[in-house]
Amino acid sequence: MSAPVVFIDGDQGTTGLQIHDRLRDRTDIRLFTLAAAERKDARRRAEAINACDIAILCLPDAAAREAVSAIVNPAVRVIDASSAHRTRPGWTYGFPEMAPEQAGQIANASRVSNPGCYPTGAVGLLRPLAQAGLIPADYAISIHAVSGYSGRGRAGVEEYEGPGAANAPAYQVYGLELAHKHAPEIQQHACLAQRPIFVPAYGAFRQGIVLTVPLALRQLAPGVDGATVHACLARHYAGARHVRVLPLHESAALTHLDPQALNGTNDMHLGVFHHVENGQVLLSAVFDNLGKGASGAAVQNLDLMLARQ
Repeated sequence: MSAPVVFIDGDQGTTGLQIHDRLRDRTDIRLFTLAAAERKDARRRAEAINACDIAILCLPDAAAREAVSAIVNPAVRVIDASSAHRTRPGWTYGFPEMAPEQAGQIANASRVSNPGCYPTGAVGLLRPLAQAGLIPADYAISIHAVSGYSGRGRAGVEEYEGPGAANAPAYQVYGLELAHKHAPEIQQHACLAQRPIFVPAYGAFRQGIVLTVPLALRQLAPGVDGATVHACLARHYAGARHVRVLPLHESAALTHLDPQALNGTNDMHLGVFHHVENGQVLLSAVFDNLGKGASGAAVQNLDLMLARQ
């Protein structure tokens, strides 16, 4: 039996390049990409995607939808790294640790939508708490996250590494219109009743994310405290290979969070910080926006799908 063909459509961007780097030396698959002269040839791209076993789409949203619409071979399976299908019916959300049954659903799916980088942290923190009833349905969730500039794709890399890099800002908050495309994705997959306030930012470092969610204990379910929140997360991720909930004593010893701490890995660390007297809890997620937030997650999903190929 020949090795399955994995086609990367769009391997020139930051996510596609990293996926290619993670897969290029593997012998259990046949990796395929288009030559530069063929990338804008719609006919050639349609031929390629219909000839593969699994296609990984690293394309802008519109191009990803176009690529999927070109599939006529029912045997072709897809991992879409764009945001085009993350809230669409019929697509399986590619966050294996999100629910006990999620990895199995991904393994059997024909259409998998890779999570966004920020939603990986937000959903990872909030969904277990929402499903356990620890966060009331009407709680006004606010999320702040800082990503490396590679989160902007090639434009971000050019701004910070190109000829004008000396003029690149050290820090910039964006999404000020409060209409960021990740908010509906977070709301749906974190099981939130209301749209969260999401405030993203870029820092002058290449990759990595720190995401935080503040909680006021007086607005949570009666009797809930930091230890309750931590125990819920610890139970949910017990035994997870790529998601670790820091023990409370380990979190208490931290004085800062380094967004680059897990760069180059597919891991995510979740933390719970609490101040009993002030009645406040801070949730945190640290991970690589190009790892667990993008290419690492895609390869994790690919491996699950290959196991059932």
